[in-house]
Amino acid sequence: VFAKAESLKSEYVVICRGKLRERAAKTDKIATGDVELYVSELRILSEAQTTPFELRDEINVNDDLRLRYRYLDLRRPSMHEPIVLRSKIMQIIRNYFCENHFTEIETPTLIKSTPEGARDYLVPSRVQPGHFYALPQSPQLYKQILMLSGFDRYFQLAHCYRDEDLRADRQPEFTQVDEEMSFVSEDDIMTLNEGLIKRLWKEMLNVDVETPFYRMPWDEAMGRFGSDKPDTRFGLEIQDVTEVFRGTEFKPFAAVLEAGGTIRAINAKGLADKLSRKNIDKLGEVAKTYGAKGLAYSRLTADGTSSSFEKFLTDAEKAALYAALNAETGDVLLLVSDTDWVKACTALGQVRLDIARKHGLIDPDKFNFLWVVDFPLFEYSEQEGRWMAMHHPFTLPKAEDLDKVESDPGACHAVAYDIVLNGVEMGGGSMRINDPALQDRMFHALGFTEEKARESFGFLMDAYKFGAPPHGGMAYGLDRMVMLMLKKDSIRDVILFPTMKPLDMPKKADKAEAAPAEVKKEEVIDFSKVEIEPLFADQVDFDTFSKSDFRAVKIKACEAVKKSKKLLQFVLDDGTGEDRIILSGIHEYYEPEELVGKTAIAIVNLPPRKMMGIDSCGMLISAVHHENGEEKLHLLMVDDHIPAGAKLY
Repeated sequence: VFAKAESLKSEYVVICRGKLRERAAKTDKIATGDVELYVSELRILSEAQTTPFELRDEINVNDDLRLRYRYLDLRRPSMHEPIVLRSKIMQIIRNYFCENHFTEIETPTLIKSTPEGARDYLVPSRVQPGHFYALPQSPQLYKQILMLSGFDRYFQLAHCYRDEDLRADRQPEFTQVDEEMSFVSEDDIMTLNEGLIKRLWKEMLNVDVETPFYRMPWDEAMGRFGSDKPDTRFGLEIQDVTEVFRGTEFKPFAAVLEAGGTIRAINAKGLADKLSRKNIDKLGEVAKTYGAKGLAYSRLTADGTSSSFEKFLTDAEKAALYAALNAETGDVLLLVSDTDWVKACTALGQVRLDIARKHGLIDPDKFNFLWVVDFPLFEYSEQEGRWMAMHHPFTLPKAEDLDKVESDPGACHAVAYDIVLNGVEMGGGSMRINDPALQDRMFHALGFTEEKARESFGFLMDAYKFGAPPHGGMAYGLDRMVMLMLKKDSIRDVILFPTMKPLDMPKKADKAEAAPAEVKKEEVIDFSKVEIEPLFADQVDFDTFSKSDFRAVKIKACEAVKKSKKLLQFVLDDGTGEDRIILSGIHEYYEPEELVGKTAIAIVNLPPRKMMGIDSCGMLISAVHHENGEEKLHLLMVDDHIPAGAKLY
C-alpha cells in the first residue's frame, strides 16, 4: 500500500478501502481535518499526466489556456459550481411554468431564414443543392404560430444562434428561456415573470426580491440614465439644463439650441479630488466614442474653479447652472450638447458608468430590478435609409399611436417591456399584432414590399387569416441570468463549453480543437466530376482546378460583349471592395438582365487573360445539363444569403 501511495500524483484516479477514524492531530486547513482514512487497500484506476496548470481556485492562468483545457478547468470548484447551479435554476424555471399551466414545446432548429437582428448561421441542404436552412436566432415566429394553434401557454429552454462578434455577455450559441401566452395583457406577463424572479432569487440565493418592480418609461430611462437598461445602484443622474442656457452668447451652446437641440449635465458629487484634468479628458474620449462632439466641464475645488466654458457665461447663467445641479465645492460638472437629445444622453450615460466603475460607486451586493416600458416602435437607420423595428415587426403599437404608424413612425410607441437588472438587459418581450390589416401596415411602414413580406413571413401572414388570439410573451437569456445571479464577469463562466477563438488561433493543435473548423477532405467537392467551361478548357487542367480559390460573387452588372454572340461581360462583387471583371461564354442560354443580382461561384486566383480586348480576371463556374439530348451550359448559382467573398470548399 505504501509503495503505491508513494507513486500517486495529482489527478490520479484511485479507489481506497480502509477504516475512517478520528485524527490524532486535527486541523481546520482542510475540509476533512477532523478525520482520516486508515487505508488497507489501494487501487490505481487511472494515472494522469502533469496538468498544464494547477487545478485549484485563485490561480492566475491565461484564459486561452483555460478554454483549451476546459474539461480540466471545470474540475476547479469555482468553475464546477456554476454549472451545477445552472442545472438547479433550469429545474426551478421548468417547475414554475408547469405550475402555472404552461406546456413545454420544442420548436424546430432547421428553419427558413427570416430578417432578424443579426446574421444567420446557414446549413446547406444535401438533398436540395443551393438551398440552405437557417439556425434560429429565436423561436419568435413558431411561438406565435403556437398561439394560433391553441397552445395558449407555451415555454421552452431554446437553443438560439446568432452570427455576432464575441464579447463578455455574448456567445454565438446561447440558451433562451422563451414564453408566450394568449388572452393576456402586458401587466399579466410582467406580474407572472416577477413571480419567477422572486422564486429564483429566494431559492437560489436566499434573497427576498421586492415586487412589483418599478416600471420606467423608455423616455425616462434615457433622460435620467442615458441608457434603455439603466443601472440604478448609484446616482450621477443626468439632468436637463437646456433652459439655463436659453439665450446664451456661448456660441457652441447657442448653435445647438438654435437648431432645436438640448444641453444635458451630470454632477459628479464630491469627486473633484479624484477627477483631475487628465481624467476628465479621458471621459471626453468616452463621450466622443458615443457620438458627442465634446465634454464641457467645471471642476469646483477649494482653490477655485477650473472650467472649459464658464468664462464665456454671465454671472446669472453660472448661478442658474449651479442651482440646477445643486453644485458645491468638491463637485465636477460635466455637460454635453447635441441636436439629438438621445445622443447627448447616451454619451453622458456612458460617462456616468465609467465614473461609477472606476471610483467605486457601485454596490456589488445590490440587485436592482426594473422594467423599461413604452419603447419607441421604430428607430431610423441612417445606413439603411429607412425606419426599422426597434424590437421586431410583430410588436403591437400602443393604442393611441395606431393612426400614426405610417404617417409619423417616429412618434409611435410599442407595447414592449424589458426586464433590467443592475444595468443589464436580462430579458424582454412585447404584445404581438394579431390583426392582419395592422400587420400589413407595419410591413409597409418598414419598407417591405408585399412580395418581400410574403417571401419572409408568408406562412405567418396566412395563419393570421384563420383567427389569431391576442397574445404576447418574452424571453430571457439564461446564460446572462445565471451570470448575474452568481456575480460572474462573463457568460463564459456559466456555459459548459463556450465558443473559443476561431481559425486565427496560433497553434495547429489549437485549430484541431476549435470551432469553426475547416471542412474535412471527404466533404470537399470531387473535382473530377465537375465540368470546366469549354472556353477555358485549354487553360485549366483538373489539378489546377482542384487547388483554385472558390468564392461566392454577386453579379452587379452583365452585358453582351460587342462583336460576339456568345460572350457575356460580368461585373462582380467579390467582397474585396473592388469590382472584378470576368468574361463567360454562356450568352446563348441567358438574357443578361436576368442574371443581375444573382449569386454565383468564381475562381478568383487565376491569372488575368485578355479576351476581346478585356482583361478577364478569373472564371465563373458553370455546370452542364442535358436538354432534348443536347448538352447545355448554365451558371452554377448559390443561395443569395451567402455574402460576397465567402470562401467555398
